[in-house]
Amino acid sequence: MHLPQPPLPHRPVEQPDVVASIRDDLADWRTWAARFVVLSFAILAGLAVVGFTWLCEQALAAFGRLTSQASWLPFLWTPVWLATLVWLTRRFAPGAAGSGIPQVMAALEPAVNDQHRGLFVSLRLSIAKALLTAGGLLGGLAMGREGPSVQIAAGVMHHARRYMPAGAPVSTHGLLVAGGAAGIAAAFNAPLAGIMFAIEELSRRFEQRNSGLIIAAIVLAGLMAVSVFGNSTYFGVIRVPELAAGFLLPAVLVTLVSGALGGVFSRLLYVSLTGVKGRLAYWRQSHPVRFAAACGLVIALVGWVSGGSSFGSGYEYTRHLLDGHVDLPLLYVTLRFIATWLAVWSGVPGGVFAPSLAIGAGLGADIAAFTGFDGNASALIALGMAGFLAAVTQAPLTAFIIVMEMVDGHAMVLTLMAAALGASLVSRWISRPLYSSLMQVQLGRLPVARPTGEATTGSGLSTPGR
Repeated sequence: MHLPQPPLPHRPVEQPDVVASIRDDLADWRTWAARFVVLSFAILAGLAVVGFTWLCEQALAAFGRLTSQASWLPFLWTPVWLATLVWLTRRFAPGAAGSGIPQVMAALEPAVNDQHRGLFVSLRLSIAKALLTAGGLLGGLAMGREGPSVQIAAGVMHHARRYMPAGAPVSTHGLLVAGGAAGIAAAFNAPLAGIMFAIEELSRRFEQRNSGLIIAAIVLAGLMAVSVFGNSTYFGVIRVPELAAGFLLPAVLVTLVSGALGGVFSRLLYVSLTGVKGRLAYWRQSHPVRFAAACGLVIALVGWVSGGSSFGSGYEYTRHLLDGHVDLPLLYVTLRFIATWLAVWSGVPGGVFAPSLAIGAGLGADIAAFTGFDGNASALIALGMAGFLAAVTQAPLTAFIIVMEMVDGHAMVLTLMAAALGASLVSRWISRPLYSSLMQVQLGRLPVARPTGEATTGSGLSTPGR
Protein backbone atom coordinates (compact mmCIF):
# COMPACT_ATOMS: atom_id res chain seq x y z
CA MET A 1 0.00 0.00 0.00
CA HIS A 2 1.43 3.32 -1.08
CA LEU A 3 0.83 6.19 1.22
CA PRO A 4 0.32 9.61 -0.41
CA GLN A 5 3.47 11.69 -0.43
CA PRO A 6 3.34 14.98 1.40
CA PRO A 7 3.39 17.96 -0.93
CA LEU A 8 6.69 19.69 -1.47
CA PRO A 9 7.03 22.91 0.46
CA HIS A 10 5.99 25.89 -1.61
CA ARG A 11 8.75 28.39 -2.20
CA PRO A 12 7.34 31.59 -3.60
CA VAL A 13 9.37 33.28 -6.30
CA GLU A 14 10.56 36.62 -5.15
CA GLN A 15 9.55 39.30 -7.64
CA PRO A 16 11.95 42.14 -8.41
CA ASP A 17 11.70 45.50 -6.76
CA VAL A 18 10.54 47.69 -9.66
CA VAL A 19 12.20 50.89 -8.48
CA ALA A 20 15.46 49.13 -7.63
CA SER A 21 15.51 47.31 -10.99
CA ILE A 22 15.02 50.54 -12.93
CA ARG A 23 17.66 52.31 -10.85
CA ASP A 24 20.20 49.53 -11.34
CA ASP A 25 19.56 49.33 -15.09
CA LEU A 26 19.83 53.07 -15.65
CA ALA A 27 22.91 53.35 -13.45
CA ASP A 28 24.96 51.04 -15.71
CA TRP A 29 26.03 53.56 -18.35
CA ARG A 30 28.26 51.01 -20.09
CA THR A 31 25.26 48.90 -21.01
CA TRP A 32 23.41 51.85 -22.49
CA ALA A 33 26.48 53.09 -24.33
CA ALA A 34 26.99 49.60 -25.78
CA ARG A 35 23.36 49.45 -26.90
CA PHE A 36 23.67 52.82 -28.60
CA VAL A 37 26.84 51.77 -30.42
CA VAL A 38 25.36 48.43 -31.55
CA LEU A 39 22.15 49.96 -32.88
CA SER A 40 24.01 52.81 -34.57
CA PHE A 41 26.29 50.40 -36.37
CA ALA A 42 23.30 48.23 -37.26
CA ILE A 43 21.89 51.24 -39.12
CA LEU A 44 25.26 51.74 -40.83
CA ALA A 45 25.42 48.05 -41.75
CA GLY A 46 21.95 48.20 -43.27
CA LEU A 47 22.83 51.33 -45.23
CA ALA A 48 26.06 49.70 -46.41
CA VAL A 49 24.07 46.79 -47.85
CA VAL A 50 21.62 49.23 -49.43
CA GLY A 51 24.51 51.06 -51.11
CA PHE A 52 26.01 47.75 -52.18
CA THR A 53 22.66 46.71 -53.68
CA TRP A 54 22.49 49.92 -55.69
CA LEU A 55 26.06 49.43 -56.90
CA CYS A 56 25.28 45.88 -58.07
CA GLU A 57 22.16 47.03 -59.89
CA GLN A 58 24.16 49.69 -61.71
CA ALA A 59 26.77 47.09 -62.66
CA LEU A 60 24.13 44.74 -64.06
CA ALA A 61 22.54 47.57 -66.02
CA ALA A 62 25.92 48.58 -67.44
CA PHE A 63 26.59 45.01 -68.62
CA GLY A 64 23.15 44.93 -70.20
CA ARG A 65 23.94 48.10 -72.15
CA LEU A 66 27.24 46.57 -73.21
CA THR A 67 25.68 43.41 -74.61
CA SER A 68 22.88 45.35 -76.30
CA GLN A 69 25.47 47.08 -78.48
CA ALA A 70 26.98 43.83 -79.79
CA SER A 71 26.31 40.24 -78.74
CA TRP A 72 29.97 39.31 -79.32
CA LEU A 73 31.44 41.82 -76.85
CA PRO A 74 31.31 39.43 -73.84
CA PHE A 75 33.79 37.17 -75.65
CA LEU A 76 36.36 39.95 -75.23
CA TRP A 77 35.13 41.79 -72.15
CA THR A 78 34.28 38.94 -69.77
CA PRO A 79 37.61 36.99 -69.94
CA VAL A 80 39.77 40.12 -69.63
CA TRP A 81 37.66 41.60 -66.84
CA LEU A 82 37.51 38.30 -64.94
CA ALA A 83 41.28 37.93 -65.06
CA THR A 84 41.64 41.49 -63.80
CA LEU A 85 39.25 40.91 -60.89
CA VAL A 86 41.04 37.73 -59.82
CA TRP A 87 44.40 39.50 -59.94
CA LEU A 88 43.05 42.39 -57.86
CA THR A 89 41.46 40.03 -55.34
CA ARG A 90 44.57 37.92 -54.85
CA ARG A 91 46.87 40.93 -54.77
CA PHE A 92 44.95 43.27 -52.47
CA ALA A 93 42.10 41.43 -50.71
CA PRO A 94 42.38 37.61 -50.65
CA GLY A 95 39.98 37.52 -47.71
CA ALA A 96 37.25 39.00 -49.92
CA ALA A 97 37.16 36.03 -52.30
CA GLY A 98 34.09 33.80 -52.41
CA SER A 99 30.66 34.41 -51.00
CA GLY A 100 31.79 35.71 -47.61
CA ILE A 101 29.66 33.42 -45.46
CA PRO A 102 32.48 30.92 -44.75
CA GLN A 103 34.69 33.85 -43.73
CA VAL A 104 32.16 35.08 -41.18
CA MET A 105 31.69 31.55 -39.86
CA ALA A 106 35.47 31.20 -39.54
CA ALA A 107 35.68 34.53 -37.67
CA LEU A 108 33.14 33.15 -35.16
CA GLU A 109 35.29 30.12 -34.35
CA PRO A 110 36.70 30.17 -30.79
CA ALA A 111 40.14 29.22 -32.14
CA VAL A 112 40.36 32.53 -34.04
CA ASN A 113 41.76 35.32 -31.91
CA ASP A 114 41.41 39.07 -32.36
CA GLN A 115 44.72 39.30 -34.16
CA HIS A 116 43.70 36.86 -36.90
CA ARG A 117 40.03 37.77 -37.18
CA GLY A 118 40.94 40.57 -39.57
CA LEU A 119 41.80 37.92 -42.16
CA PHE A 120 38.08 37.20 -42.46
CA VAL A 121 36.15 40.35 -41.53
CA SER A 122 37.11 44.01 -41.41
CA LEU A 123 35.93 47.35 -42.72
CA ARG A 124 38.63 47.21 -45.40
CA LEU A 125 37.44 43.79 -46.56
CA SER A 126 33.85 45.04 -46.62
CA ILE A 127 34.77 47.84 -49.01
CA ALA A 128 36.82 45.50 -51.20
CA LYS A 129 34.02 42.93 -51.19
CA ALA A 130 31.45 45.46 -52.36
CA LEU A 131 33.61 46.75 -55.21
CA LEU A 132 34.83 43.35 -56.41
CA THR A 133 31.40 41.68 -56.28
CA ALA A 134 29.84 44.54 -58.23
CA GLY A 135 32.76 44.17 -60.64
CA GLY A 136 31.83 40.53 -61.17
CA LEU A 137 28.28 41.51 -62.09
CA LEU A 138 29.73 44.12 -64.45
CA GLY A 139 31.38 41.17 -66.18
CA GLY A 140 28.06 39.36 -66.54
CA LEU A 141 28.82 36.62 -64.00
CA ALA A 142 25.97 34.44 -62.76
CA MET A 143 26.53 35.34 -59.14
CA GLY A 144 24.57 36.99 -56.36
CA ARG A 145 25.15 39.73 -53.81
CA GLU A 146 23.45 38.18 -50.76
CA GLY A 147 26.38 36.09 -49.49
CA PRO A 148 28.75 39.05 -49.90
CA SER A 149 26.24 41.19 -47.99
CA VAL A 150 26.83 38.93 -44.98
CA GLN A 151 30.56 39.64 -44.95
CA ILE A 152 30.05 43.34 -45.69
CA ALA A 153 27.60 43.88 -42.83
CA ALA A 154 29.64 41.72 -40.47
CA GLY A 155 32.71 43.82 -41.22
CA VAL A 156 30.80 47.01 -40.43
CA MET A 157 29.42 45.60 -37.18
CA HIS A 158 32.83 44.22 -36.19
CA HIS A 159 34.22 47.74 -36.48
CA ALA A 160 31.83 48.79 -33.68
CA ARG A 161 34.07 47.13 -31.11
CA ARG A 162 36.46 50.10 -31.43
CA TYR A 163 33.80 52.36 -29.92
CA MET A 164 32.61 50.08 -27.14
CA PRO A 165 33.27 51.28 -23.58
CA ALA A 166 35.57 49.12 -21.47
CA GLY A 167 33.64 46.35 -19.78
CA ALA A 168 30.69 46.55 -22.19
CA PRO A 169 28.55 43.38 -22.05
CA VAL A 170 28.47 42.89 -25.86
CA SER A 171 31.05 40.44 -27.20
CA THR A 172 32.77 40.28 -30.58
CA HIS A 173 30.83 37.06 -31.22
CA GLY A 174 27.55 38.90 -30.74
CA LEU A 175 28.60 41.71 -33.07
CA LEU A 176 29.56 39.27 -35.84
CA VAL A 177 26.34 37.28 -35.52
CA ALA A 178 24.29 40.47 -35.61
CA GLY A 179 26.24 41.81 -38.59
CA GLY A 180 26.10 38.64 -40.66
CA ALA A 181 22.39 38.18 -40.07
CA ALA A 182 21.76 41.88 -40.72
CA GLY A 183 23.35 41.38 -44.14
CA ILE A 184 20.77 38.73 -45.03
CA ALA A 185 17.93 40.81 -43.60
CA ALA A 186 18.88 43.89 -45.59
CA ALA A 187 19.81 42.05 -48.79
CA PHE A 188 16.51 40.17 -49.03
CA ASN A 189 14.37 42.79 -47.27
CA ALA A 190 13.50 39.88 -44.96
CA PRO A 191 14.19 40.45 -41.23
CA LEU A 192 12.78 37.06 -40.18
CA ALA A 193 15.17 35.31 -42.56
CA GLY A 194 18.04 37.25 -41.03
CA ILE A 195 17.15 36.09 -37.53
CA MET A 196 16.81 32.48 -38.63
CA PHE A 197 20.09 32.68 -40.54
CA ALA A 198 21.80 33.84 -37.35
CA ILE A 199 20.43 30.87 -35.42
CA GLU A 200 20.72 28.18 -38.08
CA GLU A 201 23.94 29.02 -39.92
CA LEU A 202 26.09 31.52 -38.04
CA SER A 203 25.57 30.48 -34.45
CA ARG A 204 23.93 27.53 -32.75
CA ARG A 205 23.17 29.73 -29.77
CA PHE A 206 22.51 33.35 -28.99
CA GLU A 207 24.08 35.09 -26.05
CA GLN A 208 21.12 34.92 -23.72
CA ARG A 209 21.98 38.17 -22.04
CA ASN A 210 22.02 40.14 -25.29
CA SER A 211 19.68 38.18 -27.55
CA GLY A 212 17.14 41.01 -27.59
CA LEU A 213 19.80 43.54 -28.57
CA ILE A 214 21.15 41.29 -31.33
CA ILE A 215 17.67 40.69 -32.76
CA ALA A 216 16.93 44.42 -32.57
CA ALA A 217 20.11 45.13 -34.54
CA ILE A 218 19.15 42.59 -37.22
CA VAL A 219 15.64 44.02 -37.60
CA LEU A 220 16.93 47.60 -37.60
CA ALA A 221 19.38 46.83 -40.41
CA GLY A 222 16.55 45.21 -42.38
CA LEU A 223 14.43 48.30 -41.90
CA MET A 224 17.10 50.36 -43.65
CA ALA A 225 16.35 48.39 -46.82
CA VAL A 226 12.62 48.90 -46.29
CA SER A 227 13.09 52.66 -45.86
CA VAL A 228 14.96 52.92 -49.18
CA PHE A 229 13.32 50.29 -51.39
CA GLY A 230 9.86 50.31 -49.83
CA ASN A 231 7.95 47.64 -47.95
CA SER A 232 7.57 45.37 -50.94
CA THR A 233 8.63 41.85 -51.73
CA TYR A 234 11.35 41.12 -54.28
CA PHE A 235 9.15 39.03 -56.54
CA GLY A 236 5.74 40.51 -55.81
CA VAL A 237 2.91 38.42 -54.41
CA ILE A 238 2.21 35.00 -55.89
CA ARG A 239 -1.40 33.96 -56.19
CA VAL A 240 -1.71 30.48 -54.77
CA PRO A 241 -4.94 28.67 -55.62
CA GLU A 242 -6.38 25.99 -53.38
CA LEU A 243 -3.94 23.11 -53.65
CA ALA A 244 -5.71 20.00 -54.93
CA ALA A 245 -4.59 16.37 -54.96
CA GLY A 246 -3.06 16.85 -58.41
CA PHE A 247 -0.47 19.13 -56.84
CA LEU A 248 1.05 16.39 -54.65
CA LEU A 249 3.01 14.43 -57.28
CA PRO A 250 4.60 17.49 -58.97
CA ALA A 251 5.44 18.95 -55.55
CA VAL A 252 7.18 15.75 -54.42
CA LEU A 253 9.04 15.59 -57.74
CA VAL A 254 10.21 19.21 -57.37
CA THR A 255 11.42 18.47 -53.84
CA LEU A 256 13.37 15.36 -54.84
CA VAL A 257 14.91 16.81 -58.01
CA SER A 258 15.87 20.13 -56.40
CA GLY A 259 17.37 18.27 -53.45
CA ALA A 260 19.41 15.94 -55.66
CA LEU A 261 20.57 18.63 -58.08
CA GLY A 262 21.32 21.05 -55.24
CA GLY A 263 23.39 18.38 -53.50
CA VAL A 264 25.34 17.73 -56.70
CA PHE A 265 25.88 21.47 -57.14
CA SER A 266 27.12 21.86 -53.56
CA ARG A 267 29.49 18.91 -53.90
CA LEU A 268 30.75 20.18 -57.26
CA LEU A 269 31.53 23.59 -55.80
CA TYR A 270 33.42 22.11 -52.88
CA VAL A 271 35.45 19.72 -55.01
CA SER A 272 36.24 22.43 -57.55
CA LEU A 273 37.35 24.95 -54.95
CA THR A 274 39.41 22.61 -52.81
CA GLY A 275 40.59 20.00 -55.29
CA VAL A 276 44.34 19.44 -55.34
CA LYS A 277 44.51 16.71 -57.99
CA GLY A 278 44.14 16.86 -61.75
CA ARG A 279 45.40 19.14 -64.45
CA LEU A 280 42.67 21.75 -64.04
CA ALA A 281 43.23 21.96 -60.28
CA TYR A 282 46.97 22.35 -60.83
CA TRP A 283 46.41 25.02 -63.51
CA ARG A 284 44.01 26.91 -61.22
CA GLN A 285 46.53 26.91 -58.39
CA SER A 286 49.61 27.74 -60.44
CA HIS A 287 48.06 30.18 -62.95
CA PRO A 288 44.89 31.59 -61.30
CA VAL A 289 44.64 34.66 -63.55
CA ARG A 290 44.89 32.65 -66.75
CA PHE A 291 42.41 30.15 -65.37
CA ALA A 292 39.97 32.97 -64.62
CA ALA A 293 40.31 34.25 -68.19
CA ALA A 294 39.52 30.77 -69.53
CA CYS A 295 36.46 30.56 -67.26
CA GLY A 296 35.37 33.96 -68.56
CA LEU A 297 35.62 32.78 -72.14
CA VAL A 298 33.46 29.71 -71.44
CA ILE A 299 30.97 31.87 -69.48
CA ALA A 300 30.67 34.17 -72.50
CA LEU A 301 30.07 31.14 -74.73
CA VAL A 302 27.39 29.78 -72.38
CA GLY A 303 25.76 33.22 -72.30
CA TRP A 304 25.71 33.38 -76.09
CA VAL A 305 24.17 29.87 -76.35
CA SER A 306 21.52 30.78 -73.76
CA GLY A 307 20.62 34.00 -75.53
CA GLY A 308 21.91 36.01 -72.57
CA SER A 309 19.72 34.28 -69.98
CA SER A 310 22.69 32.84 -68.07
CA PHE A 311 24.30 36.26 -67.49
CA GLY A 312 23.78 38.06 -64.19
CA SER A 313 22.14 36.99 -60.94
CA GLY A 314 18.91 35.77 -62.58
CA TYR A 315 16.43 37.94 -60.69
CA GLU A 316 14.63 39.11 -63.82
CA TYR A 317 13.99 35.59 -65.11
CA THR A 318 12.83 34.46 -61.67
CA ARG A 319 10.39 37.36 -61.48
CA HIS A 320 9.03 36.60 -64.96
CA LEU A 321 8.50 32.96 -64.02
CA LEU A 322 6.57 33.87 -60.89
CA ASP A 323 4.49 36.32 -62.94
CA GLY A 324 3.34 33.41 -65.11
CA HIS A 325 5.71 33.79 -68.07
CA VAL A 326 7.08 30.24 -68.22
CA ASP A 327 8.57 30.46 -71.72
CA LEU A 328 12.10 29.69 -70.60
CA PRO A 329 15.02 29.55 -73.04
CA LEU A 330 16.06 26.04 -74.01
CA LEU A 331 18.24 24.33 -71.36
CA TYR A 332 17.94 27.37 -69.07
CA VAL A 333 18.54 25.39 -65.87
CA THR A 334 21.53 23.49 -67.26
CA LEU A 335 23.21 26.57 -68.72
CA ARG A 336 22.69 28.69 -65.60
CA PHE A 337 24.00 25.80 -63.50
CA ILE A 338 27.19 25.73 -65.58
CA ALA A 339 27.57 29.52 -65.67
CA THR A 340 27.25 29.80 -61.87
CA TRP A 341 29.70 26.96 -61.27
CA LEU A 342 32.30 28.53 -63.57
CA ALA A 343 31.84 31.97 -62.00
CA VAL A 344 32.45 30.56 -58.52
CA TRP A 345 35.33 28.37 -59.70
CA SER A 346 37.08 31.32 -61.36
CA GLY A 347 37.88 32.86 -57.96
CA VAL A 348 35.90 36.09 -58.28
CA PRO A 349 34.03 37.33 -55.16
CA GLY A 350 30.32 36.63 -55.34
CA GLY A 351 27.55 34.54 -53.84
CA VAL A 352 25.25 31.72 -54.91
CA PHE A 353 21.96 32.64 -53.20
CA ALA A 354 20.40 34.48 -56.16
CA PRO A 355 21.60 32.00 -58.81
CA SER A 356 20.29 29.15 -56.63
CA LEU A 357 16.88 30.81 -56.50
CA ALA A 358 16.96 31.24 -60.29
CA ILE A 359 17.93 27.60 -60.89
CA GLY A 360 15.25 26.40 -58.47
CA ALA A 361 12.63 28.56 -60.17
CA GLY A 362 13.59 27.08 -63.54
CA LEU A 363 13.34 23.56 -62.11
CA GLY A 364 9.85 24.26 -60.79
CA ALA A 365 8.73 25.60 -64.16
CA ASP A 366 10.25 22.64 -66.04
CA ILE A 367 8.60 20.07 -63.77
CA ALA A 368 5.26 21.87 -64.05
CA ALA A 369 5.52 21.56 -67.84
CA PHE A 370 6.84 17.97 -67.71
CA THR A 371 4.01 16.72 -65.48
CA GLY A 372 1.34 18.65 -67.36
CA PHE A 373 0.32 20.44 -64.17
CA ASP A 374 -2.73 22.46 -65.10
CA GLY A 375 -2.78 24.65 -62.01
CA ASN A 376 -0.87 27.82 -61.24
CA ALA A 377 2.80 26.97 -61.81
CA SER A 378 3.89 29.73 -59.42
CA ALA A 379 3.42 27.40 -56.47
CA LEU A 380 5.78 24.80 -57.96
CA ILE A 381 8.26 27.53 -58.91
CA ALA A 382 8.32 28.78 -55.31
CA LEU A 383 8.84 25.20 -54.09
CA GLY A 384 11.76 24.82 -56.49
CA MET A 385 13.32 28.03 -55.19
CA ALA A 386 13.05 26.95 -51.56
CA GLY A 387 14.13 23.38 -52.31
CA PHE A 388 17.23 24.17 -54.37
CA LEU A 389 18.41 26.93 -52.01
CA ALA A 390 17.92 24.61 -49.02
CA ALA A 391 19.81 21.83 -50.80
CA VAL A 392 22.79 24.05 -51.65
CA THR A 393 23.06 25.74 -48.25
CA GLN A 394 21.61 22.88 -46.14
CA ALA A 395 19.92 25.58 -44.06
CA PRO A 396 16.27 24.64 -44.75
CA LEU A 397 14.56 26.96 -42.28
CA THR A 398 16.45 29.99 -43.58
CA ALA A 399 15.73 28.96 -47.18
CA PHE A 400 11.98 28.58 -46.77
CA ILE A 401 11.65 31.83 -44.79
CA ILE A 402 13.65 33.72 -47.44
CA VAL A 403 11.36 32.46 -50.21
CA MET A 404 8.24 33.02 -48.13
CA GLU A 405 9.18 36.64 -47.46
CA MET A 406 10.38 37.30 -51.01
CA VAL A 407 7.14 36.13 -52.65
CA ASP A 408 4.76 36.90 -49.76
CA GLY A 409 3.95 33.20 -49.74
CA HIS A 410 2.38 33.00 -46.29
CA ALA A 411 -0.38 30.81 -47.72
CA MET A 412 2.29 28.20 -48.50
CA VAL A 413 4.17 28.17 -45.20
CA LEU A 414 3.81 24.44 -44.50
CA THR A 415 4.34 23.46 -48.14
CA LEU A 416 7.49 25.56 -48.47
CA MET A 417 8.82 24.23 -45.18
CA ALA A 418 8.20 20.62 -46.22
CA ALA A 419 9.94 21.17 -49.57
CA ALA A 420 12.95 22.84 -47.95
CA LEU A 421 13.31 20.14 -45.29
CA GLY A 422 12.89 17.33 -47.83
CA ALA A 423 15.35 18.81 -50.31
CA SER A 424 17.89 19.44 -47.56
CA LEU A 425 17.61 15.82 -46.45
CA VAL A 426 18.24 14.54 -49.99
CA SER A 427 21.18 16.93 -50.34
CA ARG A 428 22.77 15.60 -47.14
CA TRP A 429 22.95 12.15 -48.76
CA ILE A 430 25.09 13.64 -51.51
CA SER A 431 27.15 16.45 -50.03
CA ARG A 432 28.47 17.80 -46.76
CA PRO A 433 27.15 21.25 -45.76
CA LEU A 434 28.87 23.65 -48.16
CA TYR A 435 29.54 26.66 -45.96
CA SER A 436 30.79 24.78 -42.92
CA SER A 437 33.06 22.70 -45.17
CA LEU A 438 34.50 25.79 -46.81
CA MET A 439 34.88 27.38 -43.40
CA GLN A 440 37.52 24.73 -42.68
CA VAL A 441 39.36 25.89 -45.80
CA GLN A 442 39.25 29.44 -44.47
CA LEU A 443 40.66 28.31 -41.14
CA GLY A 444 43.54 26.79 -43.09
CA ARG A 445 44.60 30.35 -43.90
CA LEU A 446 45.46 30.99 -40.26
CA PRO A 447 49.18 31.33 -39.56
CA VAL A 448 50.78 28.13 -38.34
CA ALA A 449 53.03 28.18 -35.31
CA ARG A 450 56.66 27.49 -36.25
CA PRO A 451 59.69 26.58 -34.16
CA THR A 452 61.70 29.49 -32.85
CA GLY A 453 63.71 31.15 -35.57
CA GLU A 454 61.36 30.21 -38.42
CA ALA A 455 58.93 32.55 -40.10
CA THR A 456 55.22 32.18 -39.43
CA THR A 457 53.38 31.34 -42.63
CA GLY A 458 49.98 30.28 -43.74
CA SER A 459 48.91 26.74 -44.37
CA GLY A 460 49.48 26.99 -48.08
CA LEU A 461 45.82 26.73 -49.01
CA SER A 462 45.41 29.26 -51.78
CA THR A 463 41.77 28.59 -52.50
CA PRO A 464 39.57 31.06 -50.65
CA GLY A 465 36.24 29.70 -49.50
CA ARG A 466 33.05 30.46 -51.24
